Amino acid sequence: MTGNPRAVGIIGLGSCVPERVLTNADLERMVDTTDEWIRTRTGIRERRIAADHEATSDLAAAAAQRALADAGLAATDVDLILVATLTPDMAFPATANLVQHHIGARAVPGFDLSAGCSGFVYGLTVGAQLVGTGLYQRVLVIGADVLSRITDWTDRSTCVLFGDGAGAAVLGSVPAGSGFLAFALGGDGAGAELLNLPAGGSRRPATADTVGHHLHFIRMQGNEVFKFGVRAMVDATIEALGKCGLTPRDIDLLVPHQANIRIMDAAARRLEIPLDRVFANVDRFGNTSAASVPIAFDQARREGRVKEGAIIVFVGFGAGLTWGATVLRWSEAPWKDR
Repeated sequence: MTGNPRAVGIIGLGSCVPERVLTNADLERMVDTTDEWIRTRTGIRERRIAADHEATSDLAAAAAQRALADAGLAATDVDLILVATLTPDMAFPATANLVQHHIGARAVPGFDLSAGCSGFVYGLTVGAQLVGTGLYQRVLVIGADVLSRITDWTDRSTCVLFGDGAGAAVLGSVPAGSGFLAFALGGDGAGAELLNLPAGGSRRPATADTVGHHLHFIRMQGNEVFKFGVRAMVDATIEALGKCGLTPRDIDLLVPHQANIRIMDAAARRLEIPLDRVFANVDRFGNTSAASVPIAFDQARREGRVKEGAIIVFVGFGAGLTWGATVLRWSEAPWKDR
């Protein structure tokens, strides 16, 4: 990682999804859709939905506690908490501050980062620089979203896509030669209208009219986002790999944003990566936005898909428009050395 004096990687992982399962059969009773239509177009069979009492900070805190336990650390060992989310508990304070209090990380700074479904990759990029330069020793990066709260359950084109969840990673020093090798981020505000939440901000504050017209729910131009997503994931992956002298053939496991199985498959074909090297769990959880990559990677590791020395690529795209990728050489040494 250019300019950083020490290797930085992931030394703890954790994730959390709500208990409630919403299947395609359930959606058939809610809107004009079918299980076959959803599966063939998205690959999704079911998704998790937060309970009425659960907010983003609750899922984020649970994922954080599991990541800390995995790293063998206490909450007080963390130097910074960064939460990537589109669905903060409230406009302010930051969800990171609520997580900090929930897990007992006394006086630890934190902030939220908004980069849509690319948020976790953006968060890794920021956190790794802070550890690599020595400003902090350990940074907790969380991707968490409760998209069910901003989903229009009468819009069959979008309501079938989204689920809720959180994933967390503890970043710290790792053996030389391992850890994060490169990052590539991008953004294009000209595409902001393709995927957004129209009202609730300073431009269109909440009124009876905005509520009545469903402007506080996700709006998406699906065909355009599909094309953008494939292109963005391919370009970001190639750019990040090029920065560390690698090519798509060197990838042992690609962990993409779990938006749509057809997007992931199309990106893998363009990169000429065999599908058995692409991790997908979109069928079980749907699109969980900033949480999708860390949930997927946590599952992949628990299933034994992540080997010592493996080249892992995380890649995402989302509202903004944003995109990003990071290349990681995996090492279990931080766990083995405890």
